[in-house]
Amino acid sequence: MTTPASPEVTPPLEDEDRLAWLAAAMTPDLGARRILNAMRQLEAPSQLFSLPLTTLESFRFPASAAQYIFSGKARAAAEEEQKRAEAQRVSFVTYGCPQYPSALREIYDPPPMLWVRGDADQLSRYSIGIVGTRHPTPYGTGVAEILARDLSARGMLIVSGMARGVDTAAHKGALAAGKPTLAVWGTGADVIYPKENKRLAEQILETGGAIISELPLGTYPAPHNFPRRNRIISGISIGVVVVEASENSGTRVTARCAVDQGREVFAVPGNVTSKNSWTPNTLIKQGAQLTATWEDVWESLPTKIRLALEAGWAVESKSPTDASLLPEAGSKALGAGESIVLDVLQQDTALQMDEILDRLEAQLSSAEVFTALFELELSGRIRSLPGKNYVRSF
Repeated sequence: MTTPASPEVTPPLEDEDRLAWLAAAMTPDLGARRILNAMRQLEAPSQLFSLPLTTLESFRFPASAAQYIFSGKARAAAEEEQKRAEAQRVSFVTYGCPQYPSALREIYDPPPMLWVRGDADQLSRYSIGIVGTRHPTPYGTGVAEILARDLSARGMLIVSGMARGVDTAAHKGALAAGKPTLAVWGTGADVIYPKENKRLAEQILETGGAIISELPLGTYPAPHNFPRRNRIISGISIGVVVVEASENSGTRVTARCAVDQGREVFAVPGNVTSKNSWTPNTLIKQGAQLTATWEDVWESLPTKIRLALEAGWAVESKSPTDASLLPEAGSKALGAGESIVLDVLQQDTALQMDEILDRLEAQLSSAEVFTALFELELSGRIRSLPGKNYVRSF
């Protein structure tokens, strides 16, 4: 007796469509614009797998890309990528998915595919980008943290690139408010960069945030990937806040993208003698919104968005208050020695231990200074930086 052959299991059409988007994104030498233009001409993305070579070439695909898809290599690469993603708990959001950010659809060259670690539902929230130099002053770090914390406390999703410096401070500010944050990477969603931010990446996921990338898994840092990443930070956001950046900083690319995309640009004014103030101060001259506190951002939001966010405050366990990097006022009275040391320290310039001791030599012994610094740091009124440098918190 002949056993009938088992019927071939056909994947659900929705899964085939998602796989087609992934296959296109995995095809070498195929950019976002060409992929989107081709998909718009198909009745369903899954048709990509059955097109003849001449049709693929009619989409103005490079010959190598058309052959890659026609030969089945693109599908095989997509299936392999899908297995890797499942193993690493990475999901996909395609341009055709309901979860794809509506704001990102509006830009000139939206990514056809986003690799997502964490909560993909965060992509649909109202968000603000906070960006700046990788080498901020203590002033820049503090302002970025405060703005991120205050805006997060009021329902805004903070978006940044998780680079060193201002980006890291922005994510930490959101986490300090106990809120999710969104990191846009210029590497694969499984390649942490910089490596010292491994714990920060873990905290973003633990707090319900997300990490996204338009690049396949395993993509390592390459200089050309980061400027392209910046268009996603601005494109997914209502506006972008520039904290500190020098004249040649990559942050200028993000600000330029925001302008081209019709997004609001906010800039934190800085010391005119500091090179890190060049970009924000120049942006303000060119019409960017001068930003000192969260209210400056809030007042510029479209009324519909502001009212929607404010409506959410009522359901919070406690109403949002001005976030601060200091503990609650009056939590601990300052001793005489602590007051003297605190008066010497500044918010925008770090002082080295030896310099502090020299300035206070006539007032306090070294032991009293050490004790005061310890108590002030413990209470959150000052922060210690590498090299035994100290700066006053905001």
